Amino acid sequence: MRKDFALAVLLAGAVCGVSCVHYVAKPLKPEVLESAFRNRTFDDAGLRDFAARECGNAGRAWPPVAFELNALVCAGLYFHPDIAIAKAQLSEAEAAVMTAKPRTNPGVSAEGGYNRTPESVATYGVSPVFTIETAGKRGDRILEAEKLADAARNALAEAQWRVRSNIRTAFVAYCFARRRAALMDAQQRIDEEVVEIYGKRLAAGDAARPELMAARNQQAAARVSLTAAEANVAQTRAALAAAVGVPETALESAQLAEAAMDAAPSPESLPLRNVERAGLLHRADIRRSLDEYAAAEARLRLEIANQYPDIPLTPAYSLQEGYPAYTLGSAIDSIPLFNRHKGPIAEADARREELKARFVALETQAMAQTSAAFEQYGAAMRQWTEARERVQSIGREQEQAVRAAFRQGDADRLELGMARAARVAADQTAVDAQERAQSTLSALEDAVEAPLAPGEDPLPEWPR
Repeated sequence: MRKDFALAVLLAGAVCGVSCVHYVAKPLKPEVLESAFRNRTFDDAGLRDFAARECGNAGRAWPPVAFELNALVCAGLYFHPDIAIAKAQLSEAEAAVMTAKPRTNPGVSAEGGYNRTPESVATYGVSPVFTIETAGKRGDRILEAEKLADAARNALAEAQWRVRSNIRTAFVAYCFARRRAALMDAQQRIDEEVVEIYGKRLAAGDAARPELMAARNQQAAARVSLTAAEANVAQTRAALAAAVGVPETALESAQLAEAAMDAAPSPESLPLRNVERAGLLHRADIRRSLDEYAAAEARLRLEIANQYPDIPLTPAYSLQEGYPAYTLGSAIDSIPLFNRHKGPIAEADARREELKARFVALETQAMAQTSAAFEQYGAAMRQWTEARERVQSIGREQEQAVRAAFRQGDADRLELGMARAARVAADQTAVDAQERAQSTLSALEDAVEAPLAPGEDPLPEWPR
């Protein structure tokens, strides 16, 4: 018996030594992480594999010659730290499912000894402990963990959309900052020519000095506007790099495809009812809220099941004076005499009601947000159409007419400069209206958490 007991102890130690997980240190080194961030480029081999595997870029060259929004979003999904945080939280939730699934491990107790009477012999005993979970607690525990894992998966989808939304917002701002800077530069050049013309006319006695001073003031204002526009280009480029999760140097050598900003779906092609329904079915926060509610229901069932105590079984074997003895015992830890577990049940029930109220509020907010964004987008598209078809068209026709008159000698350089300045002002109006349309389209996409613009790819699904 003594040899058997020693063998059992050695076997238990060997099993633990083989199957137990051992600690592995992973210290954080800020200087290494900083260096890795500053060295990020779009040529990263891991990004190339990710683009081919998750972004539908298989068979195509990476990095692309010109980065469209889809390519920037793909890089953001790979680099941005918010995605890494959401993936770690998902791994934690999936590990919780692993924690919930195993049955309760058995235990064992052993004893041995003797007394000092002359007739006494050694006494040995072994008592294993097996616990029987009652009322379906294990199933409820697993269901709760699985629903929380689904909620974490939808939280990852939320993080993916936030990254995509921030990239699109920054991309729109950067593209139109560049266009606005180009128009400011053209305006500044026109003002220089106008000042030169007034200077020559003043010298020839064909203009008054106040006219020259007014032209110089306009030129100085144009220079200030150009400086501000160039600074805005730098700021929006830095914001775009931050949204992607790369240093600004990675964007300096990247060519951006801005042609997508010239297209947008008509409001008539996006009926409000269909857009609202798409948002309610697709929004990750709504799906996450449903999963959290299902987990709360599983928690309530688990707390109700906890009213019924588990049953531990303790079969025992002992050997005394050469005679074996077999017994079967049980010791219930908690008998529901003084309370029926009403407190935890009430907490779980209140938590379920809270999540129900939160879901109703979220659904109502989603419909209101979608409706408001849809109306704003329709208004912005009408403004863009008006600016493009009327203001910008009139400005260009006026410039063409003055150019034709200038070639025939019926207009001078000053009139041509004024026509060019009017055309630039019309282009600025159109660019402002176009940026508002693209910004409200971003808000509408955020309301439904789905791409609506032509050529924009849906986000990749995170594998279960």
